[in-house]
Amino acid sequence: QVLLVESWGGVVQAGGSLRLSCAASGRIFSSDVWGWFRQAPGKEREFVATITWNSANTYYADSVKGRFTISRDDVKNTVYLQMNRLKTEDTAIYYCAATHPPLKKPIQTEEGYHYWGQGTQVTVSS
Repeated sequence: QVLLVESWGGVVQAGGSLRLSCAASGRIFSSDVWGWFRQAPGKEREFVATITWNSANTYYADSVKGRFTISRDDVKNTVYLQMNRLKTEDTAIYYCAATHPPLKKPIQTEEGYHYWGQGTQVTVSS
């Protein structure tokens, strides 16, 4: 079993930055794939970013490309989401997710992940 705990959400003004963390405990491996998703009020949860094992590959939603950066520290079993130039439309609950290989579903989709955190609120004010 894997437990994921997100932290460091908060309230920030438009144009500002936040860095989310997600710490994992349990059966987590350096070969695992990590992802970030978000859910805005009244909307479905959507893909934000993902990072494969050994930080070999990263993928981003078009809406955050160039502003957000996903990274991982396999020694600390932690994944990060650095969010810069935040916009009001980035307001959402942000969820961390993880999955063990082999990958059976696309990692840009919710179905690609087995484990989920409880979420952390990010609010961007104008």
